[in-house]
Amino acid sequence: MGPAHAQTPPATAVAEEQETFVLHGQATYIWQRKPAFAAAYSGENSLQAERAKSYSFTSTLDIGMRWGEGAELHFNPEVSQGVPFSTLHGLGGLSNGELAKSSSTNPTFYRARAFVRQTWGLGGGKESLESDFNQLARQIDAERIVLTAGNFSVLDVFDQNPYGSDPRTQFMNWSSLTHGSFDYAADARGYSWGASLEYTGNDWSLRLGRFLQPKESNGPKLDSRIFKHYGDMLELEKRYTLADRPGKARLLLWRNKARMGAFADAQALGQANGNAPDVAAVRREHDKAGVGLTLLQEVSDSAGVFVRINQSDDKTETYAFTEIGRQLAMGGTLKGKSWGRPDDEAGIAWADNRLRSGHKAYLAAGGKGAFLGDGALRYGPEQVLEIYYSAQLSKFLSLSPDFQYIRNPGYNRDRGPVKFYGLRLHAEF
Repeated sequence: MGPAHAQTPPATAVAEEQETFVLHGQATYIWQRKPAFAAAYSGENSLQAERAKSYSFTSTLDIGMRWGEGAELHFNPEVSQGVPFSTLHGLGGLSNGELAKSSSTNPTFYRARAFVRQTWGLGGGKESLESDFNQLARQIDAERIVLTAGNFSVLDVFDQNPYGSDPRTQFMNWSSLTHGSFDYAADARGYSWGASLEYTGNDWSLRLGRFLQPKESNGPKLDSRIFKHYGDMLELEKRYTLADRPGKARLLLWRNKARMGAFADAQALGQANGNAPDVAAVRREHDKAGVGLTLLQEVSDSAGVFVRINQSDDKTETYAFTEIGRQLAMGGTLKGKSWGRPDDEAGIAWADNRLRSGHKAYLAAGGKGAFLGDGALRYGPEQVLEIYYSAQLSKFLSLSPDFQYIRNPGYNRDRGPVKFYGLRLHAEF
């Protein structure tokens, strides 16, 4: 899915409460409308050109408790339902990060997370964590090792971005959820089983993780053979100050191993048989690797910006996230303190999504991917602009109008541009 995930807030300077039990909840409803747009042709996996509506609803509970010295347990039951545009096809940067690949009009209940987090303090002074989703308020050592294991999302730990990566409160488009080319291990709802280990020092952190892959491309069931099929990642973070404002630079490396179809193999078989290429017909053991650089910078007490540059080898089919081979993305958020609404937030983001040569040739020859397949392709980079404004109606409720403009949807100059108008209602306690 567009991975629904609850980001772990950063450590704060001061906190006094030491929680032993916590109950948090959230509910998010997103409505979107797409006017008709120009398209020279459409295929089976195209974003359909006629006017359409879409919606999603999710609700999640976090039941957390302390478990021994430095340990906490969290359990997240979740329910979701929704109707995507064009059965979630036709874009690299899909318009709603809350829509799962398995969305239906009937409410579906499932376990989103069930994990344990163990923290070992190594000294270096004290920091404090505030009470939040999947986090107990407590004091921790500034230098520490943290192990997280169980059922959760890769994005709960890796590529955390306070300036725009939560589709429940910030940017909705998949281009902003994480590195676009980061085909991170997850089931069709965006969750997996695995473990991450993090070391945090005075001004740098190192994170390692391994997670289960789905049994088949973008499928709902996970492959339990974690030493045969898996997603590995390593993230190095350096913290710094620029003009007396904190910032972070992160380097993320990832490698997936799964039974995937390669675009070149599908092309060769299609040409030999006189058929359109099909990655499903040539699946075998493959590796897929990528790299991403993230820069996060506080600009003022109310504003911050991010930049992401990333790419994968893009030689094999998308296995768990979306069809982006390389990307440049940037954006930022601004709190409403200067206009007298300190709890409101405005955001703007832009992404340039691209494919590598083999992926382009496969689609141009009539191939279909997990999300793309217009039947032909006059290639152009897919460019996404998104703007939102989140108005805090009360302590627990916010309302956010959202606008997205996408040029060359599905990387096709023969289609679009397309516009999305959205409205999000989010409640949290």
